[in-house]
Amino acid sequence: MAQSQEILGPHDRPPIGRWIPLSIQHVFAMFGATILVPLLTGLSTSTALFTAGTGTLIYILLTGAKVPAFLGSSFAFIPALQSISAVYGIPYAMGGAICAGLFYALVAGIIRVSGKGWIDKALPPVVIGSVIIVIGLGLAPTAIDEAFYLNEEYSLVCASIAAVTLIIAILATIFLKGFFNTISILIGLIGGYLFVLIMGFISDSYHLIDFSAVKEAPWFGLPFLQRDGNSYFWMVPKFNLVAILTFVIVSISTICEHLGDTLTTSTVVGKDFTKDPGLHRTLLGDGVATAWAALWGGPPNTTYGENIGVMAITKVYSVWVIGGAAIISVLLSFCPKFGALISTIPTPVLGGICTLLYGLIASSGLRTIVESGVNYKDKRNLTISSVILVIGIGGGLLQFKIGSDFTFSLGGVALATVIGIILNLVIPRDKASA
Repeated sequence: MAQSQEILGPHDRPPIGRWIPLSIQHVFAMFGATILVPLLTGLSTSTALFTAGTGTLIYILLTGAKVPAFLGSSFAFIPALQSISAVYGIPYAMGGAICAGLFYALVAGIIRVSGKGWIDKALPPVVIGSVIIVIGLGLAPTAIDEAFYLNEEYSLVCASIAAVTLIIAILATIFLKGFFNTISILIGLIGGYLFVLIMGFISDSYHLIDFSAVKEAPWFGLPFLQRDGNSYFWMVPKFNLVAILTFVIVSISTICEHLGDTLTTSTVVGKDFTKDPGLHRTLLGDGVATAWAALWGGPPNTTYGENIGVMAITKVYSVWVIGGAAIISVLLSFCPKFGALISTIPTPVLGGICTLLYGLIASSGLRTIVESGVNYKDKRNLTISSVILVIGIGGGLLQFKIGSDFTFSLGGVALATVIGIILNLVIPRDKASA
């Protein structure tokens, strides 16, 4: 069995020989989701990598290098990006995203002035733990879809690839020692990738890796410039009231998601980041990173659960490692060929890895509840957890229209968080069991 893992805290800097592989591991974890958002919204994948990396560095700077969090493309803003781009054009969507980032900053200022005592009252461990479980299990369908389905049809080939990848990652996590134990996720990814390559020579069913995009991609490109034929230009953001209101309203739900991710990271690392550096600084970092991304034509940013999962497994919480991943992301954005190579990782390989990563996030929520001594003989706690779990995992949705062009939705983690807060505030406490 493996020896106990060496825990690297947020301020610990590993030697360069460990630092680079640990950072690469985080790049692999975030890459698929980060480039998927621009693919779905018509934005540049290179720009998304550039703004994810630089946005993460901005976040690290504004949080005093105390919070190990990687920021990538946000899925929550996809409907707003698509609808505003279709009606008014992408520049107006970027203008709305900038305003969403500024709204984050406004809320951060309110929290700084008013303090976070009200947050502690609204979010006791029973709410925090349940929300963290929702974050992990809410991502579970994505992992299963990646692991078992190809073009929306069940595939035994995909299932076998995901299983091999998962088994390699589990074996590396449990049995490898020292440094190799800390890069178990990277080992799982490489092992799954090699399995697909080898099996591809044996059976046509396993030909899931296509290198044609790698061959066609140039070695160098400017990620912050948009391409139109043979010419390049900087996309200047534009503003109108509809786009601004649309993105600001969506940002209400993403602020709730930010809170959930910050609480999850705090649980995984064992430090309360809502107190130090403070929720106002983490929210400010997220907001400025979002505005920065939109300024260059990239999708709004958010903290990534995938990278939280990597930290939970490896026990490497170093901000230096996250910063290294951000720098690698920026470098990749200037080299489309390397970006294309990483994008050849088969979906079931990612599904196998995410099965482990997302489960670790949910387990962190369970740990919060257990270590906090939440009493489930108290019907109040039982009720709050039950409602949060069903709404969050079941995909509860609150929806209403804004004008005729956009429908605002509050669902999943965000809705579960809001309802959990309300229930905690309105359900009376039983003094005997409090």
